[in-house]
Amino acid sequence: MIPAYSVDPARQYHIQVAKGEIGRYVLLPGDPKRCARIAALLEEPVLVADSREFVTYTGYADGVKVSVCSTGIGGPSAAIAMEELVNCGADTFIRVGTCGGMQEEVLSGDLVIATGAVRMEGTGQEYAPIEYPAVSDYNVLKALEEAADALSFRKHIGVVHCKDAFYGQHNPELLPQSQILLQKWDAYMKMGCLASEMESATLFIVSQYRKVRCGTVLLVMANQTRAKYGYDNPVVRDTTGAIRTAIEAVKILDKQDRRAR
Repeated sequence: MIPAYSVDPARQYHIQVAKGEIGRYVLLPGDPKRCARIAALLEEPVLVADSREFVTYTGYADGVKVSVCSTGIGGPSAAIAMEELVNCGADTFIRVGTCGGMQEEVLSGDLVIATGAVRMEGTGQEYAPIEYPAVSDYNVLKALEEAADALSFRKHIGVVHCKDAFYGQHNPELLPQSQILLQKWDAYMKMGCLASEMESATLFIVSQYRKVRCGTVLLVMANQTRAKYGYDNPVVRDTTGAIRTAIEAVKILDKQDRRAR
């Protein structure tokens, strides 16, 4: 394993990974601690680097070289991870994360597969103007849908909400811009936004800029709308379903990519 903050010019500055050490397919959890859990489901996993919030493993899924790299929380670090992973040769990414459900029918423990993301974050605006949409790659989206169906996981497919301020979502009435935050949240709800999280919008925008593929699968931990109305709303933390769906989607994509080649 390469020590943190190595000045080796062959390695990317933040993630400390070099070309040849990762696969073209990369799973992107936010939490660094989740990387070991994902790597344990791969064959022959090796810890490649541990630098700042970026922990990277590489292993295999049915012989396909797959890497796992944490992004930390939010758009800035997620953009750094993707930029440097692309520099190392990766071209297909799946965010494997958690979210809070928004619509009443989105239950704790369900999966959400994002078609696109509300760009209520700042990092992506340094890449593309706000009117440019943040959307997932169609082939990655379909592979995630097929994988979730094959594994019999309950899922929802649609737009997710991305923000920079966690407490701007959970305690908006306490913030100076409360009226704006509450008004926008109401609009997103009326538009059918499925869930809220913090990375997909940035990852979609950066992937579009770098001409690579990206999709998102999320575990619904809980739903604040259901909590508001007193509905059943347990907190679920087991991300195994999202992880297994992402790994299965990589296998599907690899078969498609091999046929295309």
